[in-house]
Amino acid sequence: MRQIVLDTETTGIDPKEGHRIIEIGCVEVVDRKLTGNHFHVYINPGRQIEQEAIEVHGITNEFLADKPVFRDVAEDFVNFIRGAQLVIHNAPFDVGFMDHEFAMEPKTRSVKTADICSVLDTLAVARKMHPGQKNNLDALCKRYGIDNSHRELHGALLDAEILADVYLLMTGGQTRLNLAGKNSESGESADAIRRVKRNGNKLKVIKASADELTQHEARLDIVEQSGGKCLWRTPANQE
Repeated sequence: MRQIVLDTETTGIDPKEGHRIIEIGCVEVVDRKLTGNHFHVYINPGRQIEQEAIEVHGITNEFLADKPVFRDVAEDFVNFIRGAQLVIHNAPFDVGFMDHEFAMEPKTRSVKTADICSVLDTLAVARKMHPGQKNNLDALCKRYGIDNSHRELHGALLDAEILADVYLLMTGGQTRLNLAGKNSESGESADAIRRVKRNGNKLKVIKASADELTQHEARLDIVEQSGGKCLWRTPANQE
């Protein structure tokens, strides 16, 4: 299965009020393994970003002034996601914005996300798995031991990378990155993607001292003398 873990950043919260997508970040997962292939663009929305939104993602109007408009990236974006299962946290939000953007451009006016992709909402999955608990991305990172300490602001590509780790861990899968993958836009090696850092230190093994072993055997003697079955002294073939 080919899955695309996707996130967007926007000028505001409601496309019906004219708000637009300003960043798209996608990472590819094939057979539950990250391939390193990704799609990432910033987009000039042709309108002002609400201050509340800037405080969330840190993307300013000045930064987007020289970026392409949606029509310039729409075809590449559609080709990248077509036929895949999209994995999105709170999918109705992102899909609503995507369909709004598609509808505004002549070349993609007939495109509906649901017609070219299936969609899996990880927020809905998390709510079923952890009812009554916080299930935003930060809470899930904490729950599954994913280090997102460098995530001071939201960003579509970084959030998609983090969500990929969350999704694969949440559903019990593999998160190995295949660095042989290529960037879908520039052909750069996938190690250009900044991956979530994890503590890879080996666990330290501390062996019992001679005195501790003697005390352990004495405790086992007490268990046997009291009539109990001492499992630690039961040979494997007698269990």
